[in-house]
Amino acid sequence: MMPVSIPSHLLEIHQTHLPGFQPLVDSSTWRVALLSYAPDLAADQITEFQRHNESDELFVLLAGECVLFLGEGEDSVTRILAQKLEPFKFYNVKRRAWHSHVLSPDARILIVENRDTSRANSPRFNLTFEQRAEVVERSRQMLGTV
Repeated sequence: MMPVSIPSHLLEIHQTHLPGFQPLVDSSTWRVALLSYAPDLAADQITEFQRHNESDELFVLLAGECVLFLGEGEDSVTRILAQKLEPFKFYNVKRRAWHSHVLSPDARILIVENRDTSRANSPRFNLTFEQRAEVVERSRQMLGTV
């Protein structure tokens, strides 16, 4: 029996092998993206945290390793917390929570977020020299390498 081609109005198939953040599917209200290692996701390159003022953001580790960094504080990051992601667990970063992440070179993370998530509604906080050093040290401890 010959395989039947499924029409695109019934099924879309998306994939990417590009580094960094790559949106794959946008619906009317949500977006699914893939985050793969890029040099700016190495621990010594993390200079800022971001937060999303309009919605939560969901992360699922598919491959490799990732440390998710969260920052307490309203207008600035006053304390840094770290969570090593486990494969196929759902990590929901709550609305307005400061965050960033460090990825291993083989990491791939599925992200689900509001479709309109952008720099316009996602403020950034520049980390201090001491906070940057903390991200590097925690990454070294949790991933073994940086």
